[in-house]
Amino acid sequence: MEIVELPCEEHHQILDVHIAGSSYPPFVLSFKNLTYDVKVSTKSGFPFRWKKPNVSSGNTTKSLLRGISGEAKEGETMAILGASGSGKSTLIDALANRISKQSLKGSITLNGEVLDSDVLKVISAYVMQDDLLFPMLTVEETLMFSAEFRLPRSVSKSKKKARVQALIDQLGLRNAAKTVIGDEGHRGVSGGERRRVSIGIDIIHDPILLFLDEPTSGLDSTSAFMVVKVLQRIAESGSVVIMSIHQPSSRILGLIDRLIILSQGRTLYSGSPSNLPQFFSDFGHPIPNNENPSEFALDLIRELEGTSSGTQILFEFNKSWKASSMDDNGGGDTISNRRYTLPLKDAIAKSISRGKLVFGGNGANHSSSVPSFANPFYIELMVLSKRLLTNSRRMPAKFAVRLGTIIVTGIVLATMFWQLDDSPAGAQERLGCISISIATIFFNCITEVPTFIQERYIFMRETAYNAYRRSSYVLARSLTHIPLLFNLSVTLSLITFWTVGLAGGVPGFLFFFVTILASFWAGSSFAAFISGLIPDVFLAFVSGIAIVSYFLFLCGFLVARDRLPKYWLWFHYISLVKYPYEAILQNEFLDPTKCFVLGVQLFDQSALATLPAPVKSELLKSLGRVVGRNITSSTCLTTGKDILKQQGIVELSKWKCVWVTVAWGFFFRILFYLTLLFGSKNKRK
Repeated sequence: MEIVELPCEEHHQILDVHIAGSSYPPFVLSFKNLTYDVKVSTKSGFPFRWKKPNVSSGNTTKSLLRGISGEAKEGETMAILGASGSGKSTLIDALANRISKQSLKGSITLNGEVLDSDVLKVISAYVMQDDLLFPMLTVEETLMFSAEFRLPRSVSKSKKKARVQALIDQLGLRNAAKTVIGDEGHRGVSGGERRRVSIGIDIIHDPILLFLDEPTSGLDSTSAFMVVKVLQRIAESGSVVIMSIHQPSSRILGLIDRLIILSQGRTLYSGSPSNLPQFFSDFGHPIPNNENPSEFALDLIRELEGTSSGTQILFEFNKSWKASSMDDNGGGDTISNRRYTLPLKDAIAKSISRGKLVFGGNGANHSSSVPSFANPFYIELMVLSKRLLTNSRRMPAKFAVRLGTIIVTGIVLATMFWQLDDSPAGAQERLGCISISIATIFFNCITEVPTFIQERYIFMRETAYNAYRRSSYVLARSLTHIPLLFNLSVTLSLITFWTVGLAGGVPGFLFFFVTILASFWAGSSFAAFISGLIPDVFLAFVSGIAIVSYFLFLCGFLVARDRLPKYWLWFHYISLVKYPYEAILQNEFLDPTKCFVLGVQLFDQSALATLPAPVKSELLKSLGRVVGRNITSSTCLTTGKDILKQQGIVELSKWKCVWVTVAWGFFFRILFYLTLLFGSKNKRK
């Protein structure tokens, strides 16, 4: 890859690409007769409304795109203009391969060849309408992480930094480079700067095709102009830039090379913005002096849409006007009469060799194929882990809240169950203390649900164009959570084990800690799965809380396994609370030297508890004669094993319970990966 270094005004090194006077033909993205229909079901307002006979309530078809054609050239900026619902975002999605091929009719070619989906992912970028960024990373860090993802390891660290610095200057972000992105709770960059950062992270690898969905939405006129000015410079560097835009100002319109105006999925104008006055003048509606042509066009279209014939007359006029213009130009410069001397893959290789698509190495090496991912798995894993840890470290409040709940819960348990004895009441209180401890862990883990959902659309945007593998993301999130889970486990174990007086000494404490850590691991994995399965924060949070509650109800604490209804046994065995609960109970009650009910304590929780000691002794002797056994005040009637049998804990050893808990954690991580693999598609059906 040939890199030419030029000094800019800020005395940073930038990467420049010389394309003027090149001998190879430019890239041309051509689309013809694009049609996209969706089925709209007619639903009753009341779910159980009585349907009249012979009345059909089937699906109706709505056309979002209707035979749209055009082409966008390298070095030019194309804008798709239209009111809300006109189909401009749908057209962007169609060109960016975000609509299922089974649903989209028509053809899309690059230099006359149909684009393979995998190739398109590598040579293109798509900038969403919303600014989806990590709030606590600076502008420079955000772009640097993007460079680490999209630029291969063959590109040195210094060249990646040079690329980032060049991009910062190109985007006009030099003054905000060290400022955090920010969010509702943290002050950061301005709206226009956020939008330019969003563009920057998707063009870090200098794509050939750049698609943007309303990049000026929500910005003031100055910020919007600066964004489009940046896009113009990107196009001039050798890219095909296509964006949807709602209502550009006159200054923005002057930066656009090609314009398509849509209404109800049809093309009402296609050509240069400079030809708009002539077009509407020939149509019989000249644009008044000093009026924004785009505003005039949209206002006129709204008026026509309100008439009985709609925009049909303008649609027909556009076809005839375009045909006459092509005749005047001798056939125009259309895709049909252009000949390409290079196959598409060779053209891409040539583009790489002159600086586009930063791959590292010579462009000739890429003539046969382009890699699906820029970096190997372990590089992605390291970069993702670093980014997750950096963002989390700058948001200590989230960890502090979780740690605070664990500390408070530990203190409450320590004071409620201080130094429990081995009496019948003490044994029962141990069961309660252990069950509350385990339940607290899983409820604490559910607080992780909003974290991933907030990152979900960042993940979808980045993986849509193969910035990294989904498996890398899942493993990175898992690994970065382990230190957090370790700290929470140590805190809860230290506060509760010794103060409550749980059994086992140092070995017992270590087993208790391992079980608590396994519980946090399983709970965190379950929360990750829920957040991947349900994209709505409220629904996911409520669902997670409800399921954990059911885990607690059926784990065997409230009702022993032997007394559960048979139709609930299946849920008992999938309860995440069951296995760590049983593991800690075995750690507590398997000591053969301990007795939890002596003869004299047999009457403690009954109406006979107030009887004098001699009377109790006589009663015990009488009871012994009945059962044929000598029972005195010091006779052990209930051991720890007896308590475990009463709880129905006879199937798995304590270590097997721990391993099952750990296995549940891996199982839910795998499910989390599958939800990301199949549930985070960016294509419309």
